[in-house]
Amino acid sequence: MSAARVRTRPELRKQRRQRAHGCWNHLIAAPLWPKHSANLGTLLRTCDAVGACLAVPRRPWVPDALNQGNTLRHRQCVHWVDGRVDRWLARQRAGGSAVVGVELTDESIRLADLPTARKRTVMVLGHELDGIPPEGLELLDVAVEIPMVGTGHSLNVAVAGSLVLYKLAGLC
Repeated sequence: MSAARVRTRPELRKQRRQRAHGCWNHLIAAPLWPKHSANLGTLLRTCDAVGACLAVPRRPWVPDALNQGNTLRHRQCVHWVDGRVDRWLARQRAGGSAVVGVELTDESIRLADLPTARKRTVMVLGHELDGIPPEGLELLDVAVEIPMVGTGHSLNVAVAGSLVLYKLAGLC
C-alpha cells in the first residue's frame, strides 16, 4: 500500500463550503449557561467546521472567551443573546426552529439515534455542573445523551457540543 497523500490547503478550501454562509436555515449551537470560557472558543471553531452559528449570552467575559481556543482568522457567525436566555430560546422555537438539548433526562435519545437536522435547529448546552435549567428543559423538542463507558458522568461543553453538532450536520 502506498503512502497517503496529504491534500493542500487550497485543495481543501476548494472542496469545502461551496456557497456563502446563511443563518436562517441551518444549525445554531447555543451554550446559553456557560461556565468555562475556553470551551466557547473551541465550540466556535467546531461551528465553523460544520457550517453552524454560535449563540451566546452577552456577558463581559464572553468576547475574550470566544478568542480562546479559536485560531481561525476570518469572521464567524455569532448571535448575541440579550436578556433572559429562556425567552430567546422560546422565540427560536416559536419561529419554527427545532430545539435539541444535550442533557441526561428520562426521555433522552442516544446520540447514535439523533437524526440529521432537516430544518433550522438550535442545539442547547447547559452549565457544566448543573446542566440545562428547568426553564430551558421545558423548551426542548428532544434531549440527547452521549453514552459513556468511563467513570465520568458527562463531557465538557465543547466536546459534547462538537459531537452533537457533527451528528446534526450529517457529517458522521
